[in-house]
Amino acid sequence: MTRWMKLSGLLLLSSILAAAQVAQERRLAYPATTKGDVVDDYHGTKVADPYRWLEDLDGAATRTWIEAQNEVTNRYLAGIPAREKIKQRLTKLWDYERYSEPYREGQRYFYSKNNGLQNQSVIYVLEALEGEPRTLIDPNEWSKDGTVSLGGMSVSDDGKLAAYAKSDGGSDWRTYYVRDVGSGKDLNDKLEWVKFSGAAWTIDGKGFFYSRYDAPKGDKLEEVNKFQKLYYHAVGTPQADDALVYKRDDQAEWGFGGQVTEDGKYLIISISQGTERGNRIYYREIAAGGGASPWGPVVELLNEFDAENDFVGNDGPVFWFKTDNGAPRYRVIAVDTRQPAAANWKTVIPESADTLQSVNVINDQFVANYLKDARSLVKTFDLAGKHIRDVDLPGIGTASGFSGKRRDKETFYSFNSFTDPGTIYRYDLTSGKSSVFRKLTVDFKPEDYETKQVFYAGKDGTKIPMFITHRKGLKLTGDNPTLLYGYGGFNISLSPRFSVTNLVWMEMGGVFAQPNLRGGGEYGKSWHDAGRLANKQNVFDDFCAAAEWLIANKYTSSQRLAISGGSNGGLLVGACMTQRPELFGAALPAVGVMDMLRFHKFTIGWAWVSDYGSAEKPEQFKWLHAYSPLHNIKPGVKYPATLITTGDHDDRVVPSHSFKFAAALQAAQAGAAPTLIRIETRAGHGAGKPTAMLIEEQADRLAFMTRTLGMEAAAGQQ
Repeated sequence: MTRWMKLSGLLLLSSILAAAQVAQERRLAYPATTKGDVVDDYHGTKVADPYRWLEDLDGAATRTWIEAQNEVTNRYLAGIPAREKIKQRLTKLWDYERYSEPYREGQRYFYSKNNGLQNQSVIYVLEALEGEPRTLIDPNEWSKDGTVSLGGMSVSDDGKLAAYAKSDGGSDWRTYYVRDVGSGKDLNDKLEWVKFSGAAWTIDGKGFFYSRYDAPKGDKLEEVNKFQKLYYHAVGTPQADDALVYKRDDQAEWGFGGQVTEDGKYLIISISQGTERGNRIYYREIAAGGGASPWGPVVELLNEFDAENDFVGNDGPVFWFKTDNGAPRYRVIAVDTRQPAAANWKTVIPESADTLQSVNVINDQFVANYLKDARSLVKTFDLAGKHIRDVDLPGIGTASGFSGKRRDKETFYSFNSFTDPGTIYRYDLTSGKSSVFRKLTVDFKPEDYETKQVFYAGKDGTKIPMFITHRKGLKLTGDNPTLLYGYGGFNISLSPRFSVTNLVWMEMGGVFAQPNLRGGGEYGKSWHDAGRLANKQNVFDDFCAAAEWLIANKYTSSQRLAISGGSNGGLLVGACMTQRPELFGAALPAVGVMDMLRFHKFTIGWAWVSDYGSAEKPEQFKWLHAYSPLHNIKPGVKYPATLITTGDHDDRVVPSHSFKFAAALQAAQAGAAPTLIRIETRAGHGAGKPTAMLIEEQADRLAFMTRTLGMEAAAGQQ
């Protein structure tokens, strides 16, 4: 056993080291942040916003502030002796081959692979499943630092053409190109100002549908994104000639997603309004000869935002949908477009006690992926809805994939867990047997770790599940360093996932805990509704209750407990650390929504009103002001050690949220604990971040926790 593997027994610091640590933290000198005199009036309530100037992301004063903050943060992190050893261990473990599930178009198979430390995964094509892979797209060739990434890819039905997107610096903006799969060369096509859109090919392979916005008139990283439009692009023609398929000048907030039915006869138009669960479904018949016209008229099939409706497939004019209409945990229905009234809908797969996540039609079977208490359960049904079998999964974990077409006899899926990096399986729909396609191997012993699921009571008595993972033989001394991670919003579910960072954390003796908070999608619509709008405080209470349970059950103590989350999870961390600062030893909010009064004024922030509400409405202002992290920082309070992380190119949650929160927290902090912000340049919300950048960031986060939770003795014994 290596010295690293013995770290769990080396967690006590000497009093001298502890005193030195406190002294160093007291010596931190933060950059002076000018306070302005901006005051807003919200329905008669005056709210100061002294750091409004930090919303000018490219302003000279803001750039100077960023540089000064990074200098302080980098100097602090560089002074942690264990950081370099942590980085080395992260690098070693990260260096393993990673694959996506293959999928077939025409006679070709496509998948992504990362050799280990490549900044970006590479797309490969196979002419036969057991053949020699050929590189199709290598994003590592696009930039020296790996910050230009693949932002999506869609292959034509015959496998001959691939529409693929580039994302620069982590931005949500995409530029689409078309590549000939056979030659590996690009055609002349270039489509700009695409965001929140895929590419849906017509069955003839002559073109595809996509959605885009008009070119921004101002700053592309801050300007509000509204009035999305759906277009058809014919391969080989300029974007200026693209056919406008659908728009709504009277609906600024409607977004459009195009999908072509497998038989090529219909374009399905899914219409969303922000992040609201409900969507509308329209469709158009596609002309038999292809091209942009003549097409049939737009038919408004499901014309209310009263349910979430995901198109599954069709049998001629009969469309199948996964829906929560009349089924909070979802069911599959058949809608005959010739008799579309709700009274004529037929339930094919009824709602069950488990939450239906996704459905695909393969080999004339429905393959249904469920969550059972936040862990995967997969079932197959015939087209009449009769249960065929359950897919035999290896244990507590997450299964994903199961894509394919109705004529296919096979599909592929991956399975991973907190202690298993994963295996890619080929699944035979006829026999129901799984066979290993690729097994991912990391340099550690999974059998040395264990995962359990517990259920604890929230503040109001609601039963909430939580996964806890750690080394076997953990002693419940009440002093184990613990990382509590959460999200709790937008109907998004957290299931078991493998993470190199979490593995290194556990190797150092840490415990990893992941509760499934209300606001997520683990238990369907009612679970989501219980954690949004006026109920948002439930999410923060659930997270704090998880912390209290871990302390009461002797896993850890407040001084040894760190909390982490990103985006909406960053809001979670910000709200909990300002409401209960005494409960946590460290807080790591990433790309968080911290200003709940102004989030809707930037890029796609307006879309989150469905989960949060809007300060422009008096009643909703009260909710938001009550928990907004930025507005609940109080001078003279001892806040936990905090490392805020963001990217200066984040055009999802603009970095001014984190900037303003950091400035206010530094000004208010009464204790000795550090209050730092780490601002990554050439990085966005997280997607497409190069491996080298990820390793540096995670090394900083882990090093910060070893210092602030008193783990340096353990981390130094690697």
